Amino acid sequence: MSTNAVEARPLLSTALTGAELLRWYWTLAELTGLARQMGVPARGGKAAVTARLAAALDGRPEPAAAAPAPPRRAGRQLAAPVDGTTVIPAGQRCSQVLREYFVREIGPGFHFDAFMREYVAGHAGHTLADAVEHWHATRARAAEPQEVGAQFEFNRFLRDWHAHHPGGARTDAMAAWRAHRSRPRDRDTPRAPAGAPPSAGAPPSAGAPPSAGG
Repeated sequence: MSTNAVEARPLLSTALTGAELLRWYWTLAELTGLARQMGVPARGGKAAVTARLAAALDGRPEPAAAAPAPPRRAGRQLAAPVDGTTVIPAGQRCSQVLREYFVREIGPGFHFDAFMREYVAGHAGHTLADAVEHWHATRARAAEPQEVGAQFEFNRFLRDWHAHHPGGARTDAMAAWRAHRSRPRDRDTPRAPAGAPPSAGAPPSAGAPPSAGG
């Protein structure tokens, strides 16, 4: 039987192990404070700081940073007028020229979502008519809920909570968030939003909810 509901979040200190650090939710401000105390670099965002701290607490070397992506060269950009036979050049941006063309062809509901940004950036040599076909072919996938990155746990939690509680009040959502963040991460399964089966009733923590970037 899980004991998650009665566990209390430990103090964030150098006494923790890396595994214990990773079991609990911490704000970026909390993690940055511990990083400064331990002399660990606090650059690179929450996920990077957490990984460095976990390594330092366990006496392991700092994780190797991913190599930065090489800067993209914009190259020649399309200028009006364009039509369906116009070929997308390498380095083309999602420009106003393209936006105006797609609105004409698709309608006022067009917008540069992730599918279209990826297409324009990665399909040099294809035509704008091909891009219009890609828009229509991806509408079903675009309508599906998109996964939120792990570093945006607060945003992901609110999205899932409101999916389980249509019309729920924000005050209730924030209370559920405080309960959620007061519980440790299960080692085997991801935590569900508080109030959603099977986990419920975790005691709320006194901490205030962080901003979306916390």
